[in-house]
Amino acid sequence: MSREEDIVEEIVETATAGLVPPPPGSTFSPFRYPVFRAIWIANLFSNIGSTLQSVGAAWLMTELTPSHQLVALVQASATMPIMLLGMFAGAIADNFDRRRVMLAAQVGMLTVSAVLAALTYAGWMTPFLLLAFTLSVGAGTALNSPAWQASVRQQVDPRELPQAIALNSISFNIARSIGPALGGLLISIWNVSFAFAINAVSYIGLIAVLLWWRPEARKIERHPILPAVAVGIRYCAGNGPLRRILIRGLALGFSLAAYQSLLPAVVSTQMHGSEFDFGLMLGLFGIGSILAAPTIGTIRRKLGLEGILALGSAMTVCSLSLVAEIDHVLYALPAAFAAGMGWVWILTTINTAVQMRSPEDILGRCLSIYQAVTFGGMALGSWTWGALADWKSLPFALHTGSVFLIVSFAVLRVVAPLPRPGEGVLKHT
Repeated sequence: MSREEDIVEEIVETATAGLVPPPPGSTFSPFRYPVFRAIWIANLFSNIGSTLQSVGAAWLMTELTPSHQLVALVQASATMPIMLLGMFAGAIADNFDRRRVMLAAQVGMLTVSAVLAALTYAGWMTPFLLLAFTLSVGAGTALNSPAWQASVRQQVDPRELPQAIALNSISFNIARSIGPALGGLLISIWNVSFAFAINAVSYIGLIAVLLWWRPEARKIERHPILPAVAVGIRYCAGNGPLRRILIRGLALGFSLAAYQSLLPAVVSTQMHGSEFDFGLMLGLFGIGSILAAPTIGTIRRKLGLEGILALGSAMTVCSLSLVAEIDHVLYALPAAFAAGMGWVWILTTINTAVQMRSPEDILGRCLSIYQAVTFGGMALGSWTWGALADWKSLPFALHTGSVFLIVSFAVLRVVAPLPRPGEGVLKHT
């Protein structure tokens, strides 16, 4: 049995049987909490559905247009709403019942995905209509994400927050290892509309769990949305450690987008691969993420924030450089695996660092600002790398992404150094 299968089996056994609860503080200890366990399992299936839709949308765009920029904009359209709407979503998460906010977002995404599946099946999809639908799903993600991430504190003991965040990352990356290959298979034996339809169905389980969950009511002091957003911005801008983390997140998000946004075009045109090959590349990316997630705590303790982000950046640079020069999918698989490891080390570390330095009463706003900055960097990066690929070539854009990551990391390590261990960390009770 592979290491990945061992991890998945351990998670499932712990989450469902509960016969031998993991000790507090261990990687899997948040599974002792029934609510966290139920939401985690439902979210896993929802993530698989979302991954199927992402694979389907990216591949469908390669069939609808030869433009590398439009292909890259599929990734940008999924992340741009997080940049544009994220801060308002954070204020909503702080001003209202977070469970109800998540329910509204899930129902909205189910509806949009169902319509997308129907129109694709009917053969009415166009490049710009596809971008409009991915933007709509991205808007649902923007609304859901701050409420979901902030609600983790209502599901587990605050001392186990880092483990819970890491487990949520594992859930996402299990989906990224299963979903892409499954999506490629579904697309090859039928068509993209089937992947979109499965995604619509996948929201039902999470909606059911959220209807069942009855968290203890939070004390909410409601404020007008715009002033509430301003409070979050002022806090993040005025808090030195948090401000430096956000600056680094912006630069890293811009660089990481080079791999994610250009991969469909690389597989389709440079490697002459099929939809299954694209799914296989994304699947190896997910497996790398799964295997890397449990190591985050250990690496962070040994290397600090700066060290683990340097390691993740080095993996990303190697992946971009390798993919730029390879013309066969088989030889690119190690690059996909390494990119997945770098991705989860970087984003999970930044997310945890922000959560540990954010007050409870404005947590949703701080998380939404983090997402707006980081995913806004990804959206801008997706457009930039796609435009460079159309102007010059795919290898040129990928190598430029590597160079930008190296230079920006070196400069920002001096200009905006990450916090030292314990610097700016708040005690949450």
